[in-house]
Parts: sequence; structure tokens; C-alpha cells
Amino acid sequence: MITLLDYGAGNVRSVRNAIKKLGFAVQDVTCPDDIRRAEKLVFPGVGSFGSAMARLASLGYVEPLLAHLRADKPFLGICLGLQTLFAGSEETPGVAGLGIIPGQIKRFETSALAVPQIGWNGIILRKQSSLFNGHQGEKLYFVHSFRAGLDEESRDWLLTTTHYGEEFVSGVQKGKVAAVQFHPEKSGEAGLRILGNFLAGSELNVSCPAKVAAGQGVTKLAKRIIACLDVRSNDNGDLVVTKGDQYDVREEGEVRNLGKPVELARRYYEEGADEITFLNITGFRDFPLKDQPMLEVLEKTSENVFVPLTIGGGIREFTDSEGKRYSALDVAAQYFRSGADKISIGSDAVYTVEEYLAGTTKTGNSSIEQISFVYGAQAVVISIDPRRVYVKSPEETAHHTIKTAFPGLNGEQYCWYQCTVKGGREGRDVDVVQLAKTCQELGAGEILLNCIDKDGTNSGFDLELINQVRRAVTIPVIASSGAGRVEHFSEVFAETGAEAALAAGIFHRREVPIAAVKEHIRAQGIETR
Repeated sequence: MITLLDYGAGNVRSVRNAIKKLGFAVQDVTCPDDIRRAEKLVFPGVGSFGSAMARLASLGYVEPLLAHLRADKPFLGICLGLQTLFAGSEETPGVAGLGIIPGQIKRFETSALAVPQIGWNGIILRKQSSLFNGHQGEKLYFVHSFRAGLDEESRDWLLTTTHYGEEFVSGVQKGKVAAVQFHPEKSGEAGLRILGNFLAGSELNVSCPAKVAAGQGVTKLAKRIIACLDVRSNDNGDLVVTKGDQYDVREEGEVRNLGKPVELARRYYEEGADEITFLNITGFRDFPLKDQPMLEVLEKTSENVFVPLTIGGGIREFTDSEGKRYSALDVAAQYFRSGADKISIGSDAVYTVEEYLAGTTKTGNSSIEQISFVYGAQAVVISIDPRRVYVKSPEETAHHTIKTAFPGLNGEQYCWYQCTVKGGREGRDVDVVQLAKTCQELGAGEILLNCIDKDGTNSGFDLELINQVRRAVTIPVIASSGAGRVEHFSEVFAETGAEAALAAGIFHRREVPIAAVKEHIRAQGIETR
């Protein structure tokens, strides 16, 4: 029996599903005694360091967890489950960790790379461990802003390292206690193999190689290819995946039906998608939270899809048809518990930025701030839907303009990108740079950058837009809208530095297979999984 330390934060369902997929029975920790009785304990820490330690303390889990670790009983920590083993973290100064490993967790110190690190990176084995039996150098999924350094005082714990602007600790082990910074449950077959090694092994054998990391080089973060599924109900009330043409999803009076969301998501996982994003474009505004249709989509998808899942649409405060009020944090929590790894905020982010720009102070009350504080910046994606507004000169507007290579209808050589709400139907007096920079300041960890002008055109990504935002923020940017052939992906990576590229219709209709995209960008010398 495997015991899962679920302390009530983030997406633990995927770990539970992975354990079951591997053929093992799993039980959740419901009280401190469950930890004391545990034979093999898996601790998938999620969110911020301070929130996690506070939650463990409030549930009475700290002492039995320390006893389990000190007794050298089988233990696997994941992500924050590794970081909490250390004495403390810069993320929450003054909050003590479990202190099993000396040293402090620190924020990435890199100006050349986006933080958080989000995506697929490699590992270098610094010791031989049965945990990595069968590992053939495949990339694994990381998502974090803070890392363990190569401190001399903790060297005897060092198992694997990874590079991201600097070399950091991506795996630790001493005896039967091990932890990894990456997410095995989100790392496809390679990750499931590592998790299976822990679950099946009676011992975690570890030994030092003759030459530590000799000739193994430097690991590199891969560019991500993301499959996006716009989900809505059709006129018969069935959930379908659809695709718009400049956000119009109807064709001959009917909602375009390109497949069922759970089936398509599994297909994309099997075809090699690095992430899958669901955008709920119906809203289901009056449904009680427990009856939101997208919850079931996530639950069923996470049973067989072991790459990151993002959900967008409806992540905001609302009152249901029964008169019950939910905060944005309540809604996000339910989606995380149903299998989402990240949530995407769209129109609500625009309204939040408008309020912030009017008052220029953080209140802590916005959905971005609340969700980021509890679950970490890496869990909050801002989905931006901008469109071009042409002007004759930058002096005509107070907004951030660019000189464009594609003049307007009247020969205008400048434009700014206006942010929209309500699925692109309403423009607001906020430009894309204002929105992206403010959301980063409020705690967002990633930008999903759409483009109304490019949507459904298959003419390529809006490189001018992407470059403007990429230069304005230090968090990862996902390029979206306009992909029509494989060359568009290599172009956006080579010319903008975007960390990921997303597409929908060309994947749904099998016009451009995901494998073909990866083969092409790999041939161009672009790192991929």
C-alpha cells in the first residue's frame, strides 16, 4: 500500500492517478497516524513554501513526517516535497522547513532566462540510484521559481543536477529517502518509469559513480509545443472541442464540432504534446461549482494523460443559481483538485489591471494575487486576447506602440495592441504591455499570448506582438494564434524567444501533426522533447 500525503493544496489527483496506473493501491493521509503507519510515503508538495509548511503544521503532520524521514523509511518527495526537506527558503523568509537537509532554497538568479522555469529539462546523475533504472536521458517536466543550490554542507544528499542559467539540485537521496524537483507524474512515460521504480522497489540502492557527471554536459530546457482545446457546449448541450475564425466558432449556423475533449486530449498526449490547455469558452456561469462540466473533463483526462493540464475560462468570483457565492480562489482550488496544474485567467485579469492602474496599489484581493499566494506563481497563466489599433504616430496615443512592417488600411506605420474581454467582443483602454507587466507584478507566472487578428488565418504567429511582450516581462510567454505549418513554429522560436507555442485547429484537423512540428524544429537546432 502506498500512502499519499495530500495536505489539501494543488493537483494531487495526477499523482494518485499515476500510482493507480502503475498498478498500486494508494491511500490518502487523513490524520497524523496515517503517516506513522505508512510503509511508503509519497509527498507531492504544491504551491508556496510558506503555505505548505503552515498547512503541514496546522494538520499536525510535521512531527510524524520528521519521524518517518529520520527512521529512513521509504519516502519520495516531489517538487515542493524536495524543497521542504531543507532548512528554509527565500520564498518565505523566517519560515522553517523540515530541516532534514542543511541549506536554504533560493530563487533562480538569471536575467537571461524566464523565471519560473517551466518545461522539459534534463538531469545529470551524480550518483547511481535504482530510482533511475531504465532512464535513458529523457527530459522531465519542471515548474518552479526556487531551487536548491550545490551547497557543500548538503553534498552527501546530491543525486541529480540540472542546468537553468546555473546548475541546481534536481534530485536528492540518502538511504531510502529521496526527492526530485521535477514532476514524474507529469513527465510522460519516462516519469512514470521513475515513479514505478520507487513504488516497486524494496530498497533504493544508491552508489557513487567513479567519475561524477563526467562528460555529461549541460542540460537544456526544451521549447514546448502545446495543444489547445477550446471547449463549449453545442446547441444540443453536448461538450465539444471547437475552433474559431477570429473567435467566431459557428459555421453554417452550427458550432464547429472537432471532437470530444477527453478523447482529443488523450490523442495529443500520445502524439507527443508537451502540455494540453483547455479553454472553457461557454462559461457555465449559473452552474453550482460542484456541477461545472469542465471538472469532469479534467478528472477523466488526468486518468490517462500524464503531461501538464491548464484550464481557462470561468476562473473568477461568481454566485451560482442557488445563491451560493464562490471566490476565484474557491474556483481555482476545485479545478486543481480535479486535475489541473495551471489555471488561466482572461477577462478578469483585464478588469484587475484596470483597477490596479487606477489605484497603483496591491490589495491582495485579486484572483491573481490570491491564487499565486496559495499555489505559487507558476500556477497562474494570464490569457491575453489583443487586437491591433493603428495610429499615424506614437504621439496619438498614450499606449505602448510599435513601428510595424504591416501598415494599416490608411498607411499607418504604427500600432498598439488593445486588450479585449468577453471573448474578444469588447475592447478596453489597456494595452498588452500594461496588462502583461502588471499581471507579472501581481504574481502571475506565465503569459498565454493570443492574437485576434491572427486567429484562424494560418498565416503565422504575430512576431511583432510576441517580441513586444517578450521584452516587457521576465516570465515565460506562450505564443498563440496563426500557426498554419511547421515553419511557423521554428520561426516564432528563432525570432522571438518565446518559451512555448500553442496551436489548435491545425492539430484538431490533423493538418499538421505534433510529431511533424517537433521533427522540424529539432532539425533547425531548436531544443525539443
